[in-house]
Amino acid sequence: MNISEQIKYYKSQLPEDVVLVAVSKTKPEEDLLEAYNAGQRVFGENKIQEMTEKWENLPKDIEWHMIGHVQSNKVKYMAEYVNLVHGIDRLKLIKELNKQAQKHDRTINCLLQIKIAEEDTKFGMDINDAEAILNKDFKKTYPNVNVVGFMGMATFTNDEEQVQREFKTLKSHFDRLSKDHNSLKILSMGMSGDYKLAITEGSTMVRIGSAIFGERNYN
Repeated sequence: MNISEQIKYYKSQLPEDVVLVAVSKTKPEEDLLEAYNAGQRVFGENKIQEMTEKWENLPKDIEWHMIGHVQSNKVKYMAEYVNLVHGIDRLKLIKELNKQAQKHDRTINCLLQIKIAEEDTKFGMDINDAEAILNKDFKKTYPNVNVVGFMGMATFTNDEEQVQREFKTLKSHFDRLSKDHNSLKILSMGMSGDYKLAITEGSTMVRIGSAIFGERNYN
């Protein structure tokens, strides 16, 4: 299937309340345009410089999601336009997001990345740290940052039971904390290999890349 057909396929597979983030990192702008012309409007990138170039050149009704690990000193380059930052794993990053968002007179939505995987290579904060951030008069301290949910990445394994456990853990944290924090609406978990399991466990946003655009060339 080509890119257009893949977009239509995944949109037909997902429940209406689940957002598809087409992960377009390393892919040329013409690939994104093909997906755009098939109706896709939400794209995920993991490098701020690459995302900024695409934002400058592509249609302005695209929603840009920063899905990679974010370096604080590069926040300023995306603060003008980014729609959602998925990987907030430390308070320092929230402070910088707030500072840069103020310069553009806008509020930036973000997800707190919770570490649920057993792999050391996965980033993320402990759920207790996330709870502390949410509870410390957040809106007064960081008026230009809006925490709208959680993101988590499961362990890269063929053990579906382990992946399911990790998704269940994040969903239970999300359910518990969203009772006290009504801004929490998005639960982003699931990628090409495990999105069906993630949706079963309550995900409202999935990130699918190579299954849509083909294998990536990192050269």
